[in-house]
Amino acid sequence: MNSGGSSGTGTAPTLEDVARAAGVSRATVSRVVNGVRNVDPAIAEAVRRAVAATGYMPNRAARSLVTRRSGAVALVVSGAGTETSEVFQDPFFGRVAGGVVRALRPRGVHPVLLFADSAQDRAEVLAHLGRGGADGALLVTTHGDDPLPAMLAEAGVPTVLFARPATPGLALDSVDLRHGEGGALAARHLLARGRGRLAAIGGPADVAASRERVAGFLDASGEEGGGAVGGVAGGVRVVEADFTVEGGEHAMRMLLAEQPDLDGVFAANDLMALGACLALREHGRRIPQDVAVIGFDDSSAATASRPRLTTVRQPVEDMAAEMVRLLLDRAPDRTEPEVVLFEGELVIRDSA
Repeated sequence: MNSGGSSGTGTAPTLEDVARAAGVSRATVSRVVNGVRNVDPAIAEAVRRAVAATGYMPNRAARSLVTRRSGAVALVVSGAGTETSEVFQDPFFGRVAGGVVRALRPRGVHPVLLFADSAQDRAEVLAHLGRGGADGALLVTTHGDDPLPAMLAEAGVPTVLFARPATPGLALDSVDLRHGEGGALAARHLLARGRGRLAAIGGPADVAASRERVAGFLDASGEEGGGAVGGVAGGVRVVEADFTVEGGEHAMRMLLAEQPDLDGVFAANDLMALGACLALREHGRRIPQDVAVIGFDDSSAATASRPRLTTVRQPVEDMAAEMVRLLLDRAPDRTEPEVVLFEGELVIRDSA
């Protein structure tokens, strides 16, 4: 016998069918199905049992009109300044995207990928979010002077940043790493291996994470207060590059020209460390016998390198999942931004 109220006609069960089975009004069923909290727990449980018994499936489009939830969030990559295909060849962006997708899937929420590399792009992102195309933004921005975080905050768009806001007082949740402590791990490991003629390859000066990694490395190397990226801090030479393999190669050649007897190098990401290894081999240096190399991130580049890179692990996938949690589970009455900081971990392989 059909208990779902569809009367054996083959039509899908409706809210009315559920209401009859539960002995409540259609409006009460609607409130329970759409997650409204002011429903007596016993009544809510009766409705849930009726939903299961009838096989009722909520209509996502109709439900979004009631809850004003689109069932999607925007993953916004801002300021990458390159072709889309090249962005996802970068291990970092690929790991962020993978972590976001895995965290969203069990929630039945879909990612919408948006790029913002120009003023027009930023306007289109704001327009898309303003139209309700997504319930909020997970923002990965690569430069400290990016205006998009402030624009999203001003527009009232729920947003979580990968990296703490560069603008003081910007009321956005964020997930970040203790980058300076990660750089310090690299320095201590090199010193423990008896390396005393050290150098560092930093990323672009306007990227806070890179500055913090290098400063932590310099501090732990015995250079109190660190030093300016692109200069000399005590006996440690620092060269700036662009987070690419080619940038790491070029920086390593500069370091060898100025300090041919160096025996330890820290690079602020794995791609630059990989480039440094290529340049060292080009100059006949053995790794790690002559020069030890440490990278940062523990990306796929670290294990693809030969020798395999010793590196500071940044748990990008876990950080991306935490961004999803902050966005989707934010308490309605919370007004203060939340910052979640992760710890780096030294992963010892063959290069140091």
